[in-house]
Amino acid sequence: MRIALSQMLSSAVPEENLAVIETQARAAAAAGAELAVFPEAAMARFGIPLAPVAEPLDGPWARRVREVAEDTGLLLVAGMFTPAGDGRVTNTLLITGRGIDTHYDKLHLFDAFGFTESATVAPGDRLVTAEPAGVPIGFATCYDIRFPGLFQALAERGARLIVVPASWGAGPGKREQWEVLVRARALDSTCWIAACGQADPAAAGRAPAGRAPAGIGHSLVVSPLGEVRAALGPEPGLLVADLDPAAEVDRARAAVPVLANRRRGLAGPG
Repeated sequence: MRIALSQMLSSAVPEENLAVIETQARAAAAAGAELAVFPEAAMARFGIPLAPVAEPLDGPWARRVREVAEDTGLLLVAGMFTPAGDGRVTNTLLITGRGIDTHYDKLHLFDAFGFTESATVAPGDRLVTAEPAGVPIGFATCYDIRFPGLFQALAERGARLIVVPASWGAGPGKREQWEVLVRARALDSTCWIAACGQADPAAAGRAPAGRAPAGIGHSLVVSPLGEVRAALGPEPGLLVADLDPAAEVDRARAAVPVLANRRRGLAGPG
């Protein structure tokens, strides 16, 4: 399976970001990819009021992404914001193409490192998997990467590849945490992990968006045994990688059967 990760740098203008998505999707298709992943907040970057840019899943922004997926023949994953109904928005992954049309709403909100995502974003309430062409794929977003149980649950639902769009916050040690966490989640779940982040604004000559998590780049593809197979630096780019979601996952799970060996239902003290 050939996949492409588009490490874009979203602007505050959804229409500008649609143009980047279309260009990058066509480049991914030309490279032979079946799946193209765009970052969290591909629709519009963090650091701006989100409610004015949010649109429903049947709105014009999502419809155009669906058209791009259909035109290119890709399964396309892109982060957007949808109205939540309580004045907040939902941090949503639109997952569309190749006979799939679904979405994932970010479960774990980034109330950490001085940022309070839950003030403007409502959490999701369901796990999501999809199976284009017989390859089960799970979905998570950014801060979700810190919660291993989610990745194990997706693996137990059949996932062999887990896609993780992100807009990772910068700061001391944050790049190291990002890579360690992506590799750890691969080991926890014995799945491939395709983690696609927003590019670092500084690497593209843009000023950071205050305290908002604007991205650090360093997208990577990690094997079920935690090996980094492909990676980018901080600047915008398109990463194309080949992976084997069948035999290589089977070999990893035979060698290190953490899912089969996991003890469930243990009660705590007291």
